[in-house]
Amino acid sequence: MTLEAIFWGAVLLVVYAYAGYPCLLAALAQVSTLRVQKRRITPRATLIITAHNEERRLKEKIDNSLAQDYPPHLLDIIVASDCSTDRTDDIARSYGDRVRLVRALERRGKEAAQQLAIAGAPGDILIFSDVATALDAGAVSSIVSNFADPSVGCVSSVDRFVDEDGRVSGEGAYVRYEMWVRALETRVNSLVGLSGSFFAARREICRQWAVDRQSDFTTLLNAVERGWRGVLDPETAGYYRNIADTRRESQRKIRTVVRGIAVLARNARMLNPVRYGLFAWQLASHKLCRWLVPFAMAAAAAANAALAPQSAFYGAALAAQIAFYGAAVVGATTGARALRIPAYLVTSNGAILVAWVRFAFGDRMTSWTPSDRLAALPRTARVKTLG
Repeated sequence: MTLEAIFWGAVLLVVYAYAGYPCLLAALAQVSTLRVQKRRITPRATLIITAHNEERRLKEKIDNSLAQDYPPHLLDIIVASDCSTDRTDDIARSYGDRVRLVRALERRGKEAAQQLAIAGAPGDILIFSDVATALDAGAVSSIVSNFADPSVGCVSSVDRFVDEDGRVSGEGAYVRYEMWVRALETRVNSLVGLSGSFFAARREICRQWAVDRQSDFTTLLNAVERGWRGVLDPETAGYYRNIADTRRESQRKIRTVVRGIAVLARNARMLNPVRYGLFAWQLASHKLCRWLVPFAMAAAAAANAALAPQSAFYGAALAAQIAFYGAAVVGATTGARALRIPAYLVTSNGAILVAWVRFAFGDRMTSWTPSDRLAALPRTARVKTLG
């Protein structure tokens, strides 16, 4: 394989992962669009809040959950404590019969705690939410209404950032991009991933719950395996603040990708287009190709460096790459707004590369520490809290 083939192959992979795939989705959406038949329904639902040492934020989260406009006698709230050692369990118990506490006797991870809650959950629709995520008063009603469509097996919320005053702020470019891609996937066929901070699924999908695998990704794959699809509900949002420490955000990204790779490896059969059709292409494009980008970036840089002395074109291309990575370094160290995109692309792909290394050495990162977001839940004009 020549250096030019390596260079252009790597460049094409990067372009396809970030631009080619969504453009093809947009083209398919013009030919055929699947609509979600939403309508008000009120099946028995269970809201599962997973927590580990969340004494600072749990009360606000429970109050926010109790303020939902869903019929109270049809909504059960369960706090799944992953062997918390602070006042988390006491706070949950203080709500009496309005909130049920399920406690893991040993710390085994988020999914293991969720499994305990699922075992005791009476709802036909199971809703999962993180402690750090605030919901509109109508969020549960909105997300449940998607299940009026018999083709829908699971539903993802959209992610919304809020500032320190609790006001909805401008989302980062990547979040807007990701929500756009998910909206296109919903129109064409199915989502490939759910928002782990707030999603819902039919109970049948959660019967075979894997305690060692990422629950949001696995739930989506289970739904597709059983003939349903996952959808994005643009009218249902989970509100949260950015992680205060950028190093912790990088660790969160590494953990997410390590666990995602593990799920994909266990479900590699779903990359077979003969059996899974359009979804196999989506899975390969959205997940696998995206996770291969750091290798493509490294290959493009190395091949370009070797080709630069041979022609002015490759010399200019190398200069452009150097400028891009230089801008990323400046953006990451100074926080300059104009350089956020190159900074994000480089740091996020660096985290993906680290995730591959950790996965290769057998690390599956099943234990978890909740994201270090600000202690108070985000508040918005539409989010009600009690007392």
